Amino acid sequence: MLLDAMGTLLSMAPPAPRLHRRLRDAGHAHTLGAVEAALLREIAFYRANHMRGRDAAGLRELRRDCARVIGEALGGDVPAPGRLTDMLVGSIRFELMPDALDALRGLDRAGVRMAVVSNWDVSLTEGLDELGISECIHVVCISAVEGVAKPDPAIFHTALRRLGVPAGRAVHCGDDPVTDVKGALAAGIRPVLVDRSRPLVEGESGRIRSLAQLTLLEDAP
Repeated sequence: MLLDAMGTLLSMAPPAPRLHRRLRDAGHAHTLGAVEAALLREIAFYRANHMRGRDAAGLRELRRDCARVIGEALGGDVPAPGRLTDMLVGSIRFELMPDALDALRGLDRAGVRMAVVSNWDVSLTEGLDELGISECIHVVCISAVEGVAKPDPAIFHTALRRLGVPAGRAVHCGDDPVTDVKGALAAGIRPVLVDRSRPLVEGESGRIRSLAQLTLLEDAP
Protein backbone atom coordinates (compact mmCIF):
# COMPACT_ATOMS: atom_id res chain seq x y z
CA MET A 1 0.00 0.00 0.00
CA LEU A 2 1.41 3.35 -1.11
CA LEU A 3 0.09 6.52 0.50
CA ASP A 4 0.40 10.21 -0.21
CA ALA A 5 1.18 12.49 2.74
CA MET A 6 -0.29 16.01 2.46
CA GLY A 7 -4.06 15.96 2.07
CA THR A 8 -4.19 12.20 2.54
CA LEU A 9 -2.50 11.40 5.86
CA LEU A 10 -1.71 14.94 6.99
CA SER A 11 -3.17 18.43 6.98
CA MET A 12 -1.57 21.75 7.79
CA ALA A 13 -3.07 23.81 10.59
CA PRO A 14 -3.60 27.41 9.37
CA PRO A 15 -0.21 29.09 9.92
CA ALA A 16 -1.29 32.70 9.33
CA PRO A 17 -2.74 33.41 12.82
CA ARG A 18 0.43 32.15 14.53
CA LEU A 19 2.77 34.06 12.22
CA HIS A 20 0.61 37.17 12.50
CA ARG A 21 0.78 37.00 16.29
CA ARG A 22 4.54 36.45 16.33
CA LEU A 23 5.15 39.37 13.98
CA ARG A 24 2.89 41.62 16.04
CA ASP A 25 4.64 40.66 19.27
CA ALA A 26 7.98 41.51 17.63
CA GLY A 27 6.71 44.98 16.73
CA HIS A 28 5.72 44.38 13.12
CA ALA A 29 2.05 45.27 12.81
CA HIS A 30 0.57 43.72 9.70
CA THR A 31 -3.04 42.78 9.13
CA LEU A 32 -3.97 39.13 9.25
CA GLY A 33 -5.05 39.42 5.62
CA ALA A 34 -1.61 40.68 4.60
CA VAL A 35 0.06 37.78 6.40
CA GLU A 36 -2.31 35.31 4.76
CA ALA A 37 -1.49 36.75 1.32
CA ALA A 38 2.24 36.59 2.05
CA LEU A 39 1.92 32.95 3.07
CA LEU A 40 0.11 32.12 -0.16
CA ARG A 41 3.10 33.48 -2.06
CA GLU A 42 5.46 31.54 0.19
CA ILE A 43 3.54 28.28 -0.31
CA ALA A 44 3.67 28.72 -4.09
CA PHE A 45 7.41 29.36 -3.87
CA TYR A 46 7.93 26.31 -1.68
CA ARG A 47 6.02 24.03 -4.01
CA ALA A 48 8.08 25.21 -6.96
CA ASN A 49 11.36 24.83 -5.06
CA HIS A 50 10.82 22.02 -2.55
CA MET A 51 13.25 19.73 -4.37
CA ARG A 52 16.07 21.90 -3.01
CA GLY A 53 15.33 20.52 0.46
CA ARG A 54 17.12 17.23 -0.20
CA ASP A 55 19.29 17.41 2.93
CA ALA A 56 19.71 19.49 6.09
CA ALA A 57 21.81 22.16 4.38
CA GLY A 58 19.47 22.44 1.42
CA LEU A 59 16.47 22.65 3.71
CA ARG A 60 18.01 25.48 5.74
CA GLU A 61 18.65 27.45 2.56
CA LEU A 62 15.17 26.75 1.23
CA ARG A 63 13.57 27.90 4.47
CA ARG A 64 15.59 31.12 4.42
CA ASP A 65 14.40 31.82 0.89
CA CYS A 66 10.81 31.04 1.87
CA ALA A 67 11.13 33.59 4.68
CA ARG A 68 12.56 36.08 2.21
CA VAL A 69 9.42 35.69 0.09
CA ILE A 70 7.34 36.47 3.19
CA GLY A 71 9.44 39.56 3.91
CA GLU A 72 9.16 40.86 0.38
CA ALA A 73 5.41 40.32 0.35
CA LEU A 74 5.10 42.30 3.60
CA GLY A 75 7.11 45.19 2.23
CA GLY A 76 10.27 44.54 4.22
CA ASP A 77 8.76 45.43 7.60
CA VAL A 78 9.82 42.16 9.20
CA PRO A 79 12.46 40.87 11.64
CA ALA A 80 15.99 39.99 10.54
CA PRO A 81 16.17 37.02 8.11
CA GLY A 82 17.20 34.43 10.69
CA ARG A 83 14.51 35.47 13.13
CA LEU A 84 11.84 35.59 10.42
CA THR A 85 12.84 32.11 9.26
CA ASP A 86 12.41 30.79 12.81
CA MET A 87 9.01 32.48 13.04
CA LEU A 88 7.88 30.98 9.75
CA VAL A 89 9.04 27.47 10.57
CA GLY A 90 7.53 27.69 14.06
CA SER A 91 4.17 28.76 12.61
CA ILE A 92 3.84 25.71 10.38
CA ARG A 93 2.33 22.67 12.06
CA PHE A 94 1.05 19.47 10.55
CA GLU A 95 -1.70 17.30 11.97
CA LEU A 96 -2.95 13.82 11.24
CA MET A 97 -6.17 13.58 9.30
CA PRO A 98 -8.89 12.31 11.67
CA ASP A 99 -9.18 9.00 9.80
CA ALA A 100 -5.44 8.40 9.36
CA LEU A 101 -4.24 6.77 12.56
CA ASP A 102 -6.94 4.11 12.88
CA ALA A 103 -6.62 3.27 9.18
CA LEU A 104 -2.85 2.88 9.39
CA ARG A 105 -3.08 0.73 12.49
CA GLY A 106 -5.74 -1.44 10.89
CA LEU A 107 -3.66 -1.98 7.78
CA ASP A 108 -0.60 -2.70 9.90
CA ARG A 109 -2.49 -5.31 11.92
CA ALA A 110 -3.59 -6.91 8.66
CA GLY A 111 0.05 -7.27 7.65
CA VAL A 112 -0.05 -4.69 4.86
CA ARG A 113 3.34 -3.21 4.06
CA MET A 114 3.05 0.54 3.60
CA ALA A 115 5.09 3.28 1.96
CA VAL A 116 4.56 7.02 2.03
CA VAL A 117 5.27 8.55 -1.38
CA SER A 118 5.23 12.32 -1.20
CA ASN A 119 6.34 15.52 -2.91
CA TRP A 120 8.04 16.98 0.17
CA ASP A 121 11.42 17.93 1.56
CA VAL A 122 13.71 15.87 3.77
CA SER A 123 11.88 16.92 6.94
CA LEU A 124 8.93 14.62 6.19
CA THR A 125 10.52 11.59 7.86
CA GLU A 126 10.97 13.50 11.10
CA GLY A 127 7.44 14.86 10.82
CA LEU A 128 5.93 11.39 10.47
CA ASP A 129 7.88 10.29 13.53
CA GLU A 130 6.65 13.27 15.57
CA LEU A 131 3.07 12.46 14.63
CA GLY A 132 3.48 8.89 15.87
CA ILE A 133 2.89 6.97 12.66
CA SER A 134 6.41 5.93 11.69
CA GLU A 135 5.92 2.54 13.32
CA CYS A 136 3.27 1.71 10.72
CA ILE A 137 5.30 2.91 7.73
CA HIS A 138 7.91 0.61 6.24
CA VAL A 139 9.25 2.92 3.51
CA VAL A 140 9.27 6.69 3.00
CA CYS A 141 9.99 8.02 -0.50
CA ILE A 142 10.41 11.79 -0.56
CA SER A 143 10.68 13.61 -3.87
CA ALA A 144 13.46 15.98 -2.75
CA VAL A 145 15.55 13.07 -1.48
CA GLU A 146 14.91 10.78 -4.44
CA GLY A 147 15.40 13.55 -6.99
CA VAL A 148 12.10 12.83 -8.73
CA ALA A 149 8.56 13.96 -7.94
CA LYS A 150 5.09 12.59 -8.55
CA PRO A 151 3.52 12.06 -11.07
CA ASP A 152 6.78 10.65 -12.46
CA PRO A 153 6.39 6.86 -12.16
CA ALA A 154 10.02 6.52 -11.07
CA ILE A 155 9.28 7.52 -7.48
CA PHE A 156 6.48 4.95 -7.30
CA HIS A 157 8.81 2.28 -8.67
CA THR A 158 11.40 3.15 -6.03
CA ALA A 159 8.81 2.67 -3.28
CA LEU A 160 7.67 -0.66 -4.73
CA ARG A 161 11.24 -1.92 -5.01
CA ARG A 162 11.95 -1.07 -1.38
CA LEU A 163 8.71 -2.66 -0.24
CA GLY A 164 9.35 -5.75 -2.31
CA VAL A 165 5.90 -5.54 -3.88
CA PRO A 166 5.15 -5.76 -7.64
CA ALA A 167 3.12 -2.97 -9.23
CA GLY A 168 0.27 -5.32 -10.04
CA ARG A 169 -0.19 -6.11 -6.35
CA ALA A 170 0.00 -2.51 -5.12
CA VAL A 171 -2.51 0.22 -4.37
CA HIS A 172 -1.68 3.91 -4.15
CA CYS A 173 -4.00 6.23 -2.26
CA GLY A 174 -3.80 9.99 -2.58
CA ASP A 175 -5.93 13.10 -2.90
CA ASP A 176 -4.61 14.57 -6.16
CA PRO A 177 -6.07 13.36 -9.47
CA VAL A 178 -2.86 14.20 -11.33
CA THR A 179 0.12 13.52 -9.06
CA ASP A 180 -1.50 10.56 -7.32
CA VAL A 181 -4.01 8.98 -9.71
CA LYS A 182 -2.27 9.60 -13.04
CA GLY A 183 1.12 9.00 -11.48
CA ALA A 184 0.06 5.64 -10.07
CA LEU A 185 -1.52 4.58 -13.35
CA ALA A 186 1.67 5.47 -15.21
CA ALA A 187 3.54 3.21 -12.79
CA GLY A 188 1.11 0.34 -13.32
CA ILE A 189 -0.37 0.70 -9.84
CA ARG A 190 -4.05 0.65 -8.93
CA PRO A 191 -4.98 4.19 -7.82
CA VAL A 192 -7.51 5.12 -5.16
CA LEU A 193 -8.53 8.76 -4.84
CA VAL A 194 -9.45 9.91 -1.34
CA ASP A 195 -11.99 12.71 -1.62
CA ARG A 196 -13.66 13.53 1.67
CA SER A 197 -15.71 16.38 0.21
CA ARG A 198 -18.29 14.56 -1.94
CA PRO A 199 -20.63 11.69 -1.20
CA LEU A 200 -19.99 8.46 -3.05
CA VAL A 201 -22.25 7.48 -5.92
CA GLU A 202 -23.66 3.96 -5.87
CA GLY A 203 -21.47 1.66 -7.91
CA GLU A 204 -18.59 4.15 -8.02
CA SER A 205 -15.10 2.67 -7.78
CA GLY A 206 -11.66 4.13 -7.47
CA ARG A 207 -12.65 6.75 -4.91
CA ILE A 208 -13.10 6.66 -1.15
CA ARG A 209 -14.32 9.22 1.37
CA SER A 210 -12.34 7.90 4.32
CA LEU A 211 -9.05 6.11 4.77
CA ALA A 212 -10.99 3.60 6.86
CA GLN A 213 -12.27 2.21 3.56
CA LEU A 214 -8.76 1.14 2.56
CA THR A 215 -9.06 -1.94 4.76
CA LEU A 216 -12.16 -2.95 2.78
CA LEU A 217 -10.58 -2.81 -0.67
CA GLU A 218 -10.75 -6.13 -2.46
CA ASP A 219 -7.37 -7.68 -3.23
CA ALA A 220 -5.49 -5.03 -1.25
CA PRO A 221 -1.91 -6.19 -0.80
